[in-house]
Amino acid sequence: MASSTEADGVRANTAQTHGTNKSKRKANKVDESDLLTVPEGWKEKPFTAEDNPRGLLEGSSFATLFPKYREAYLKECWPLVQKALGDCEIKATLDLIEGSMTVSTSRKTFDPYAIIRARDLIKLLARSVPFEQAVRILQDDMACDIIKIGSLVRNRERFVKRRQRLIGPKGSTLKALELLTSCYVMVQGNTVSALGPYNGLKEVRKVVLDTMKNVHPIYNIKTLMIKRELSKDPELRMQSWERFLPNFKHKNLSKRKEPKKKTVKREYTPFPPPQPESQMDKELATGEFFLRESQKRRKKLEEIKVKQAEALTKKQEERNKAFIPPIEKTAVKTKRAATETKIDIEAIKDKVKKAKNKKLGAPPVNRAAETASASVKKKTKRS
Repeated sequence: MASSTEADGVRANTAQTHGTNKSKRKANKVDESDLLTVPEGWKEKPFTAEDNPRGLLEGSSFATLFPKYREAYLKECWPLVQKALGDCEIKATLDLIEGSMTVSTSRKTFDPYAIIRARDLIKLLARSVPFEQAVRILQDDMACDIIKIGSLVRNRERFVKRRQRLIGPKGSTLKALELLTSCYVMVQGNTVSALGPYNGLKEVRKVVLDTMKNVHPIYNIKTLMIKRELSKDPELRMQSWERFLPNFKHKNLSKRKEPKKKTVKREYTPFPPPQPESQMDKELATGEFFLRESQKRRKKLEEIKVKQAEALTKKQEERNKAFIPPIEKTAVKTKRAATETKIDIEAIKDKVKKAKNKKLGAPPVNRAAETASASVKKKTKRS
């Protein structure tokens, strides 16, 4: 009896432990899903001077070069740049002689990451991004990405076409990309400058690189539109979206030209090829090796005579070809179609005579009067 009660107690304890483990797993699952979703209206606290009252231990500076055509614009907007960076206690200098911009920290700088943002600001200004957009990089939730596309395509004409494809007709493709990723995108020369949130920059880089690899940007824009609609549904947020996204097949229309002479590779064998037979081996096989010199000469002369005779017969045949008459084609006799009704020739002759005697538009002439007048004329001539 004591053993049975002890067993019942152990079973009850194990059941309780299993129940608590299951409840913990469920709680962990709920916690993971909550961690993945950011609550609405949540914002990170801004970094202020109170967070770092002692300032920075070491000073740091960054400098970038800018092209000649940007000199006039930078000279005009530089006071605004100094004012924006002055709020972060960062010094900015513009050197028009060297063509460079420099940003450096001061003793009053409290934010250690502000110098990195200032570096990105002058990089964007050098890449033809207007100041109104570039100054947004100083915000906490903003980042930038400068994508180098100059070395992705070798052919210059092909590179220009693909870059224009990224911009689209009247900038429509670029505008659609900006709306879907909520980023500002600027295509200039051999670089593409993007400014916006981190998730948007990731998508922009993917679209730009795919476009330079001959994948049309409209395919990526379509997938971004589908993802945007799917993200609105809270039920699908934790599920895989592969079933909804389109799978575009790559079609390579331009086939590579194949060579005229194809070299077929032989099958690999570890054994070396057989050794070719020498002249002595061939003579031993035919029995010529054991012949005398006179017999060898006689045999060679006979072979030469046979070859000469064959050549003479060929030449004679070619000469005789000129005297062979060509084969004439037999003339095919055309059978006349048998007339179904016999033509009355005499009746046709009479009709022709009557037509000759008649004059167009004249009254019918009396034959007897004509003959009488003709005889009278003859008599007068004789007399």
